[in-house]
Amino acid sequence: MSTRHVSLKTIAQALNVSVSTVSRALRNHPDIGPEVTRKAQELARELQYIPNPLAIGLLKDKTNTIGVIVPDLVTYFFSSIISGIESLANEHGYYIVIRCSYESYEKEKECLENLLKLRVDGIIMCLAQETQDYAHFDHLLETEIPLVFFDRVCRPSEVATVVVDNQQAARRITRHFFESGYRRIAHIAGPAQLNITRERIEGYKQGLAECHLPFDTALLAHCDLSIASATAATQHLLALPSPPDAIFGVNDTTAFAAMKEIKRQHLRIPQDVGLIGFTDEFHATVVEPTLTSVMHPTFEMGREAALLFLAQVEAKDRITPSQTVLTTQLVVRESSMKGPVK
Repeated sequence: MSTRHVSLKTIAQALNVSVSTVSRALRNHPDIGPEVTRKAQELARELQYIPNPLAIGLLKDKTNTIGVIVPDLVTYFFSSIISGIESLANEHGYYIVIRCSYESYEKEKECLENLLKLRVDGIIMCLAQETQDYAHFDHLLETEIPLVFFDRVCRPSEVATVVVDNQQAARRITRHFFESGYRRIAHIAGPAQLNITRERIEGYKQGLAECHLPFDTALLAHCDLSIASATAATQHLLALPSPPDAIFGVNDTTAFAAMKEIKRQHLRIPQDVGLIGFTDEFHATVVEPTLTSVMHPTFEMGREAALLFLAQVEAKDRITPSQTVLTTQLVVRESSMKGPVK
């Protein structure tokens, strides 16, 4: 007999008993006679039967699965966060099901709908950059299905969130540039609707003010987080009558695109243009020059998101949403130092 897709029904049919009888026999239920129990367990071993946790969970109205939605599966940033979520989930007997929105609002809604159809116990997710309408989360909030946002978040008064100190990190970047001798500091920001964009712009402005530098709107450019858009933003900044002598990217991908364009224009990094990224991807250490970046505690962010999820699952009553802010670190490398890195 084939061992593929062996189910309780397969065993039940072979023994000419009900599925519920087999289920109880495999759990040594006292209501099932020893002979039926022995036969059921022997056949299960022979057929290499593996219990289906989803099917078992549906019977208990709890599947021990967590739906995870991320904007992309390629970057180290999101893969590290997923690893953190899975690490803590596994410690508590949970499985994760991962879906990707590809930065699309419509795809995000589709991912959410499909995960709920799978009867996951709740959702941990990062918003797609296109998302500006949050009505698709209403059902989860109304039915008290656990929901946690990380990095890009919304409705923090209603939903648990995990973020980093975006404002303080951007402020540190700006001050570091100033202390390294740069004076026309530009920022390539992300889409205006994202919380990370707003918070990093605010920190950038605070840093300028603390360094007694004016905020010049010409030095603030936006991109859609793609390489092409970041390249176009860099070209725009470098074509200004008074171009920047330093550029802070909203993430490392933006900074890498800026680095390529700066080099294409035969400008030197860091002598002509200083450069800093955000998230500290592995590639930051292998590009030339090495990239100064903000180290984002991605693995810890994933674990913290999973902790907030479990707190909701285990709570007997509805709990007040928790907002967790993790600390970042500015890792100084060659790209932002006009002199040798100390």
